[in-house]
Amino acid sequence: MFSVDYRNQVRQRVLQKAESDPRIVAGAEVGSLAMSEGDRWSDLDLTFGVAEGTPITEVLEDWTHSLVEELDAVHLFDLPSGASIYRVFLLPDCLQFDLSFTPICLFGARGPKFKLLFGKAIELPLTQPPPAAELFGYAVHHLLRARFCIERHRYWQAEYWISAGRVYALSLACRRLSLPVAQGRGYDELPEDVRYHFKDTLVTSLQREELMRALASVIEATLYEAGEVRETANKVAPRLHQLIEE
Repeated sequence: MFSVDYRNQVRQRVLQKAESDPRIVAGAEVGSLAMSEGDRWSDLDLTFGVAEGTPITEVLEDWTHSLVEELDAVHLFDLPSGASIYRVFLLPDCLQFDLSFTPICLFGARGPKFKLLFGKAIELPLTQPPPAAELFGYAVHHLLRARFCIERHRYWQAEYWISAGRVYALSLACRRLSLPVAQGRGYDELPEDVRYHFKDTLVTSLQREELMRALASVIEATLYEAGEVRETANKVAPRLHQLIEE
């Protein structure tokens, strides 16, 4: 696995590359390393503002070629987000490097984990978590799918939908307590009593009885965490309870 020294060396090399590229006019660190020294396992996340009139796709392709040649990087996937493009790389020793470019006119912090390194950034509205109604709606959808898969004897797929429903129920809990919602970042910060409430939502085997048990637990957890959409939850609750009637 990568060392902190190696991560720092890559960071320094990328920043030097940015300083020598006239198309790059601003740069910032994002993610856990933006707010602290992170830890032994923190990824490297750097974002750059691209000069007006320069297509960010052009810069991204040029940089990708250089990173592959110089750092033996492997391009994993891209994640477009508004005017920005995030490109995720895997470097030697399993160091993940998230590189993103944004037109300078839209370059700024979308969240609290943003440390400007050079250039200027504009004020942007911070990204808000999904609405509770959306999280609840997806949870209900997934739990319906889970029950139908059980009846079709598609037990692997049923486990997928039960687990996906649990993700949305946990997201409701994180939203309620003002913890990060995305990618499970807030789960470990949930109070112990809340985590305890979810302990029975994990599927432990692909037997029908176990899938039905876990489904029932996720249903109860979802309804419990639906405080922001209580009126809808009260209306949906009898229908969800029908899913666990044999």
